[in-house]
Amino acid sequence: MLDRFDLSDSADRVVKGFSGGMRRRLDIAMSLIADPSVLFLDEPTTGLDPRSRLGMWDVIENLAADGTTVLLTTQYLEEADRLAEQIVVIDHGHVIAEGTPDELKSRTGGALLQVSIARAENREVALAVLSPMCTGRVEVRDDRTFEAPIVAGDRVVPSVIRALDDAGVDVLDVVVRRPSLDDVFLALTGHAASTEEVES
Repeated sequence: MLDRFDLSDSADRVVKGFSGGMRRRLDIAMSLIADPSVLFLDEPTTGLDPRSRLGMWDVIENLAADGTTVLLTTQYLEEADRLAEQIVVIDHGHVIAEGTPDELKSRTGGALLQVSIARAENREVALAVLSPMCTGRVEVRDDRTFEAPIVAGDRVVPSVIRALDDAGVDVLDVVVRRPSLDDVFLALTGHAASTEEVES
């Protein structure tokens, strides 16, 4: 287990001197000595630096790939999106949604088109060009930034850039953003995330 969790070099050290990431890996290593078929992890990446968090994600993914069922609680929705096969969203102690990450994301609708143009004086022209290309109302975020729902596809960005260019509108940025689990949680609850339970 020390080899598996990259702790062999620290085998003779006192645990009190371990970093947060090393302690989390040691916790999981100790849990696996009995070769459990189900492993419960309560916010295993809280307080870890980005590198340690990514390392812990690799450990959890490998456990699941080897056949261990992992029940994971987390407040990090990016973590749930990457690791979970099934998600149960809990708000104030009540289950408010469950499903795969893609099923939950589909509840918030399709993709969003975000466009930034170079000059504010082209705002009305840009609106006229974008409106027929979108599936809903184009929201003006400021004089040079627009956002609207759109059906995502491989040709969306080139089509938008070409249409704006043909209309004489200089484009700074075009992004198609698909819904995230953060968007899902906000849509379901109207506030930022609390703890979610995730089974992978």
